[in-house]
Amino acid sequence: MIQGAYSAEQPTNRPYETPVTGRRLDGRRVYAALVFVPLFYLLVRYFPPVALFALVAGAALLALTEFYRLHFRDERVPLAMALGLGSGGLLLASLQWPEITSERTVIFLIMLAIITYGLFSSRQLRQNLVDCAVLMFGVLYVGLTLGYLLLTRALEGGEFLVFFVVLVTWAGDTGAYYVGMSVGRRQLAPVISPNKTVEGLIGGLVLAIVAAVAARAWFLPSFSLVDCLASGLLLTGAGVLGDLAESAMKRSGGVKDSGALIPGHGGMLDRLDSLLFAAPAFYYYVTLVRGTS
Repeated sequence: MIQGAYSAEQPTNRPYETPVTGRRLDGRRVYAALVFVPLFYLLVRYFPPVALFALVAGAALLALTEFYRLHFRDERVPLAMALGLGSGGLLLASLQWPEITSERTVIFLIMLAIITYGLFSSRQLRQNLVDCAVLMFGVLYVGLTLGYLLLTRALEGGEFLVFFVVLVTWAGDTGAYYVGMSVGRRQLAPVISPNKTVEGLIGGLVLAIVAAVAARAWFLPSFSLVDCLASGLLLTGAGVLGDLAESAMKRSGGVKDSGALIPGHGGMLDRLDSLLFAAPAFYYYVTLVRGTS
């Protein structure tokens, strides 16, 4: 997610009403979006599904690398990294090509491989439990959640649905950032992420709904206005939870950003944290509520 979204000043003695002063909007966020959004639309709309798989897999591997670095820090752990990244890629492949093997079989094999990791690792045995838990969680946290984009792409009209969920989630992030930076005062989660504000959340919600309505008029006429409203609410709420969850993990790891890959955004995990929760939420909305198959 866009770092600094719902932004306000650092907490003072009045943590729930902190005025915004001395902060400058980062234009690099807009420039990056202006380049990415059209390219993503072209890729999803006009390229075969394997192109989306390649993009999702590449982004997932970068995000997984950053996630594992929160735990392993600067230690050299080639076996652990290879196991975690290979497992994430394998899980995504099983979601893309379910006719080859089911994701349940792949998850079982991944779990088996990670459990036996300690038998071949040179790290101290007392670290094995935490290492295995981090490796397995990373595969599910990043690989499984991003895999819902591939599942959504396989639905009827999936190319439009994938672009919809990414566009609305991005709009929510952007609205939250600019509104929060401009007028944010009341902190949303002062302990986990002091820079997020209630005003930013409202701004993100409004822009997400506007983006959903615009998307309906542009390329998704099958969605009703009720679908647009529900999707805006659902994706904004899921995105906020995803962002706060990642913020809590970064605080635990003692870092501000997961990386510095994307100018104005931080690392790949920072860019994807909202989508990790929004993609599954949207998939279940269109399949369970709207009955899309």
